Amino acid sequence: MRNNILLMPLIGLVVISFSGKIHAQTIDEDSIGFSKMLSEVVVSAPKVIKKNDRDVYLPSADSKKISKNGVQLLMNMGIPSLAVNEILGSVTSLGSEVQIRVNGRVASVEQLKTILPENVRKVEWIQNPGLKYNGASAVLNLIVVNPTLGGSLMTQATSALNTEWGEAYLSAKLNNGRSQWGLDINGKLGDFDSQRDYQESFTYPDGTTVTRREIPIAGKVVQKYLIPKLSYSYIKPDTTVIYASFGYNKNWRAGTSYTGLMKYSDGTPDIEVTDDAIKEFSTPTISAYLEQHFGKNRILSVDASASFYSGRTPHYYSERIVDSNQELTEINSMIKDANKGYAITADYTQNWEKSRLTAGATYSAQRNKSTYENLGGLVSRQHTDNAYIFAEFARSIGKVDLTGGVGADYSSVRLIESGTGTHSWRFRPRVTMNYNATSHSRFYLGFYTWQDTPGLSQTNPVEQQVDGVQWHRGNQSLNTTITYRIDAQYRYYGNRISGTAGINAQMTPDAIAPVYFWEGPRLIQTYENSRGRKYISAYISPDINIIPGWLNLSGYLRWSLTHTSGTGYSLTRPNWCGQVTATAYHWGFYLMAQYDYRQGYLTGELEAWEERHSTIAIQYGWRNWQFMAGVICPFGSYDQPSALYNRYYSYDRHMRLKGMSPMPIVKISYNLNWGRQKRGVNKRVNADSSVKGSESGQR
Repeated sequence: MRNNILLMPLIGLVVISFSGKIHAQTIDEDSIGFSKMLSEVVVSAPKVIKKNDRDVYLPSADSKKISKNGVQLLMNMGIPSLAVNEILGSVTSLGSEVQIRVNGRVASVEQLKTILPENVRKVEWIQNPGLKYNGASAVLNLIVVNPTLGGSLMTQATSALNTEWGEAYLSAKLNNGRSQWGLDINGKLGDFDSQRDYQESFTYPDGTTVTRREIPIAGKVVQKYLIPKLSYSYIKPDTTVIYASFGYNKNWRAGTSYTGLMKYSDGTPDIEVTDDAIKEFSTPTISAYLEQHFGKNRILSVDASASFYSGRTPHYYSERIVDSNQELTEINSMIKDANKGYAITADYTQNWEKSRLTAGATYSAQRNKSTYENLGGLVSRQHTDNAYIFAEFARSIGKVDLTGGVGADYSSVRLIESGTGTHSWRFRPRVTMNYNATSHSRFYLGFYTWQDTPGLSQTNPVEQQVDGVQWHRGNQSLNTTITYRIDAQYRYYGNRISGTAGINAQMTPDAIAPVYFWEGPRLIQTYENSRGRKYISAYISPDINIIPGWLNLSGYLRWSLTHTSGTGYSLTRPNWCGQVTATAYHWGFYLMAQYDYRQGYLTGELEAWEERHSTIAIQYGWRNWQFMAGVICPFGSYDQPSALYNRYYSYDRHMRLKGMSPMPIVKISYNLNWGRQKRGVNKRVNADSSVKGSESGQR
């Protein structure tokens, strides 16, 4: 049996040690060629290179051999606090979503599945991202090479055996000298039977309380989309990089449909409820990128993109007395969106022997137009503009790596029909310190901030009826918010045991949160800049190589405490969450078992938990083929609970997928590549022009 499947030897590093100082030569993520990195320390048990703002992992030959795509490679590399689930398509760290990049360019989990493991040179793990990442909780960047001549082909198909669910991917690349053409296609079909358990209470202004319970009869959760993308790249090493792409996201159906029996506490006859909210949309996106090197140490990168969203969001809701044709409430709304998004970003980097300066600017704009057909063709237009500038300086002094910087955010939201809106400037300082105590350990301390802009549904003033009692209305006066966060962290890099432990605290003084009030017989839900949200947590995330080359155990355990306050409430909620993954490899078989108990988030008076699930899968690779069989939720059920603690309206709600408890699946994939290998496009900045559509007022 091969040794150290999850330990990554640092092949090709030249290590010279003088007076306890350790230096290394490796590939610079800021260059197409080779150069010395800033503040590198090579762990004696070769697994990771520690740098000023990231850890660099080099995949071992064994981890590449047992993997058939980029997602599986991440699963087999044993990066502490990183949780990967290929079947569910999730990459998280300590319960939060990780921003994925390929050669510095923002990518999706689906794109990771099209990457051949043998083309991955290194994986950069940025657990505490800098200002250039604009608020990401963690960043994972795969540095990938591509053939000089020839190309690659990857196909994969996954299907459930007991329900209508499946996904497929295809990635093809053709290379000619400095040029590469690529075609990526991914699609998904999901049609689950589901149930919604719902118990809610209304407290009227006169103190009267009515409780009603929705008993599930039938339900559906659907998702059907196809996303093709064509790309072209040109690389002149250490001089010029050009990248262009065109993508098209066609989403036929996405949403939920429920039927339930509603029982009242005040003797009201039983009511049959129908609640359907299905969205359909298409989004073409174009992107262009240019990177120019000025000598070995100065780089200018510019990226621009544009997206166009065209979609329809219907919502049908009815309340009918059982065994009667009497309709108490009927809502039939239709919103059509024609939205546009534009973005451009530029980044300049200057490297010296022990320091680095990074500065950049970003501008993005969204132009949203919503037409409410059920309201006589009422049109609502919203213009959002955001600008961001930053400068950050990093310096290494012995065993200490220091980074300091400041950013400034400008945000403007305008409602065209009413002529109202808000705008604001926010300053965002960031200071971090890494202390490399030994070759096996590192201490981190950081302070940073980020800004959040109100979303379309939060500011749109057009009223939408949710059910017979509730209405939704946006708040045109919402301001952008800023969050302050401080982190203290300890990381250990061992041969058999690695891990991370830490605490963090964050505060959002004017957090956006839902607020409820009675307006006659109607309960209105809108949003406010509340009195604030405070959060503190402590966690530990070990990675244990129990039997080298055979068995590995990883996961995390986290405790948190959240306090929120706003109009009519002051709440404090503790929370435990965690995840554990066991992997075993022998005789060409790979076995993975994972249990994920996701974190609960308290926003204002709303507490919502992400899905809780378990997964078991076994796979076998043969030449360019891989075969996998597994079960989602073999233990327990797939559940997304939420609860509201408002003085006028409270509820306890659970959304469960029947076909996923349990759901057996099978997968077949095929990978083929030919030609010599070279560095691929390292897109250092990404202009985000993403746009979204309206949300219907579903219960």
